Amino acid sequence: MAKPDDRSDNVDKLQRSIQNTIENFREGQDYLSEHADEISGEEKEQIEEKNKKRLHAIEGFREEVKDEAAHQRKK
Repeated sequence: MAKPDDRSDNVDKLQRSIQNTIENFREGQDYLSEHADEISGEEKEQIEEKNKKRLHAIEGFREEVKDEAAHQRKK
């Protein structure tokens, strides 16, 4: 028998994911600010690309939070 879908803590998990991703984004930005003159162009591009992906992920997480909130209101 399949376990019932327990979505009760999804919003909390998504919020933690958002916070962690924002923190990683800021760390990447800080690293670039502090070490831009010391790192290779390739490393700089990699960090910038990761941060673009992080921003996209944050948007996705926020959409999921909205979906979860709507689902919980339906109960």
